[in-house]
Formats: sequence, C-alpha cells, structure tokens
Amino acid sequence: MTPHQGGCLCGAVRFSTTARLRDVIFCHCSQCRRQTGLYYAATSVPKADLVIAGAENLTWYAASDAARRGFCKCCGSALFWEPVTADYMAILAGAFDDPSTLTAGYHICTAGRATFYAIADGLPEYPQGTAETAIAAG
Repeated sequence: MTPHQGGCLCGAVRFSTTARLRDVIFCHCSQCRRQTGLYYAATSVPKADLVIAGAENLTWYAASDAARRGFCKCCGSALFWEPVTADYMAILAGAFDDPSTLTAGYHICTAGRATFYAIADGLPEYPQGTAETAIAAG
C-alpha cells in the first residue's frame, strides 16, 4: 500500500496512513463554512489505520454532539473531523502532502452554501446531509 502523508501548516502535527482513502466529500454547512472559510473537503480512513505524530499539538472542539473537529494548536490548521459513534476519521483534503492522489466524490449540505459561489463541477449534490453522511459514505 502507498503511504499517504500530510500535516498542518507549521509541521507540529503530521499524519500518515496506508488505508484506501474514501472519495472526497464537500460539505457546505454553516459549521464547515465557518471553520474553513468556505466549505469542508475531506476524505476518511479507519481510525485504526491512521498514525498521528505530534498529537499533543492537536486541540479538539466538540462542534456538536455528533462529532469533534481537530486542529493544530500551534498554527490553527484544521485537520480532522471525528464522529463520536464511528470508527473513521475524516481528514481535510488540503492537509495531505500530495492531494492530487484524492478523488472527488460529491457535495452535501448544499442548501447551506454561501450564495457568492456556484458549484459547477458536475458532481452529485445533496441539499441536506448530516455529519454522519459525510463520514459513513463511500
């Protein structure tokens, strides 16, 4: 298996996995918009297949009862989305050293999309969606 590696902007948190990466799901909900500045683009892997170096530099924010969001406490880079009840971890697509290996999947929560941009990539769009949709799909 090919290792997939990445990390935060300052390098204090690094991750690697050899697991198959799920297609990238784009979430346009208000929480994801506020955390990232536009929308969340993330793949996922089983938690057991994810190795995190510098985990002491992660800060976790419970954005809801369903999941928490992990980011670097040194540089603020958003890195992970972890559901409470599943054994997968979502990883932001932009955090990978080589994101060109990722494949686009679909868009969720498009009803929450900011109106100043259009989704024009031809991928499936779902007006609603839950945090569990984003992590369990694929």
